[in-house]
Amino acid sequence: MNKIYKKNEVTFAIICIIIYVVGTSVAESISASIGIEKLPSMIFHVGFTIVLLVWLSKNGLFEKYGLIKPEYKLSKAWFFIPLMLIAFSGIYFGVTLKYSAAETAFYMISMICVGFLEEVIFRGFLFVGIAKKSIKRAIIISAVTFGIGHIVNLLAGQPLLETLLQIVFAIVVGFTLVTLFYKGGSLIPCIIFHSVNNSLSAISNEDASLKVFGSVEKELIITVSIAIVICAVYGLAMWRTLGREKEE
Repeated sequence: MNKIYKKNEVTFAIICIIIYVVGTSVAESISASIGIEKLPSMIFHVGFTIVLLVWLSKNGLFEKYGLIKPEYKLSKAWFFIPLMLIAFSGIYFGVTLKYSAAETAFYMISMICVGFLEEVIFRGFLFVGIAKKSIKRAIIISAVTFGIGHIVNLLAGQPLLETLLQIVFAIVVGFTLVTLFYKGGSLIPCIIFHSVNNSLSAISNEDASLKVFGSVEKELIITVSIAIVICAVYGLAMWRTLGREKEE
């Protein structure tokens, strides 16, 4: 790992993305074949998380990749409210056990690790590697790559419309999260948001929300559109306000 990293950080990030995408796809296929929801995915995601944490710690890279407290004042924590509104949106209509208790635990642990992995790989390795030459290019590539990466969900049987909306949403969220990292120097808020947003999908009451919106398509369009607007406004606000204490 060290040889590839020292030679080219962007190449290292791309290799991590390939390992993550291929590993997740294979794990999901195994889950379907053995009939145990998310167990193989949890094993892969936990294992990959441990490998990266050990490697980052061994090489003293926690600060470089934002695994530290934000540099801005903690009094600005209220700025996270828009993100939390989105993160908890999956349980606004109640919660339900869609899987067994064990499978729900596998699902949530897997998604918590996904939050860490995707933030460290896309917002950490990829963004920092490209940012050495161009901040603007790094922000765009990090956000767009993160969004397009969700196309892998098609392989897991996710409907096309849902996947396309998820890609658009992920690109906007990607811009927001990379802004928090770039302006605040910390990936911790991004990881928390990402992990909460993903893990709560395991217990969201989709039947209740469907009764409110009438159809899956209508629900997706309305909820994703609202989330995109919130993220876009929030991301622009953070770009203008975060980091000023450090500059002053």
